[in-house]
Amino acid sequence: MSFCLIILAGGNSHRFGSNIGKPYQKLGGKSLIEINVNKALQFKAIKQIILVYNKKDLKKVKSLKIKNVKLISGGKSRRESTFNALKYLNKQKDINKVLIHDVARPNFSLKLFNSILKNMKSARAVIPRIKVQDAIKQIIDSSKEEYIIGKKRDNLFLTQTPQAFDLKEIFHLHKTNSGKYKDDDISLYMDLNKVKFIEGEKNNFKITDREDFETLKNIYKSRQSVGIGFDVHRLVPKRKLFLAGLKIKSKLGTLGHSDGDPVLHSITDAILGACQMGDIGQMFSDKSKKFKNIRSTILLRKVIEQIKSKGYYINNIDINIITQTPKIKNYKKRMIDNIAKLCEISTNQINIKGKTTEKLGVVGKEKAIACEVITSVIKYDQNI
Repeated sequence: MSFCLIILAGGNSHRFGSNIGKPYQKLGGKSLIEINVNKALQFKAIKQIILVYNKKDLKKVKSLKIKNVKLISGGKSRRESTFNALKYLNKQKDINKVLIHDVARPNFSLKLFNSILKNMKSARAVIPRIKVQDAIKQIIDSSKEEYIIGKKRDNLFLTQTPQAFDLKEIFHLHKTNSGKYKDDDISLYMDLNKVKFIEGEKNNFKITDREDFETLKNIYKSRQSVGIGFDVHRLVPKRKLFLAGLKIKSKLGTLGHSDGDPVLHSITDAILGACQMGDIGQMFSDKSKKFKNIRSTILLRKVIEQIKSKGYYINNIDINIITQTPKIKNYKKRMIDNIAKLCEISTNQINIKGKTTEKLGVVGKEKAIACEVITSVIKYDQNI
């Protein structure tokens, strides 16, 4: 059997209440899209992955730089988005089974995914479901506050994704029976005896609002720790001035073995401290010629890769840049944007404050620039 996984990420995330849509919310440095894709890539039976995205999110999708994933623009509804992907798949010769999955359910286990694949050997459709355990009531007349108490729940259940189908059959049902479509693709099957239901997972819940996302983070969150970074560099003629990775127009530049960027050096030290990984001097010795005049952006990227490999991800960065000149407010937005890219986090996780020493000391006399940083990191105890 050859499967294709369709990941539906074309919604507007209205109920989530954030400027960043659900598919692009990050957990452990990975978006929900990436978490879903990475899990699916662990199965050889998945020959292709299709990501159905919202047209307005094209730049966000491309910024993820996901490899080996076919991008297809979604429609106005979940059904239209699914059908767009099925139309493309129906023309492919090497795919005969399809998994349809909501991006907002990233917490399915590999065990559940494998069970769905195996059960498709003897079924036309496989759907995970869980029993309804809460008390059920049904409103009869809301104006009179009339409702049925003790409504039986024995025959009620909740369906989850991924849902697996025979490609030709689900494509035909979408094409000829679209008026029957309700909440998901299984609603197109009029005879549920043709469907194989398997036990779903409570942790495979759908993220609808911010509270759901916080619940998901709490499942994965293991430990949070804090680090402090500080750096100061003399200002001298005939040197370039780099702050937060930006080249700043100035008659004076910072003196240092590398490019002398006190902001990135402080960030790097704070991150290393939070992760109990020593300091920037240990990792990039100023005695080594290979680091002579090296850009601090390169050093920070190396550190980010190393902490990720150990399961650490940055939660937030708070920065004080202490300088008499230049005025930091003129560069703050660009600095935040650049740091966010380097650290692979959102701009709203970064805060920058410009401070002076009221013309006191070497900083006040414009003979040096200093920076101090506090950052917190999170280490996750589950592989995401």
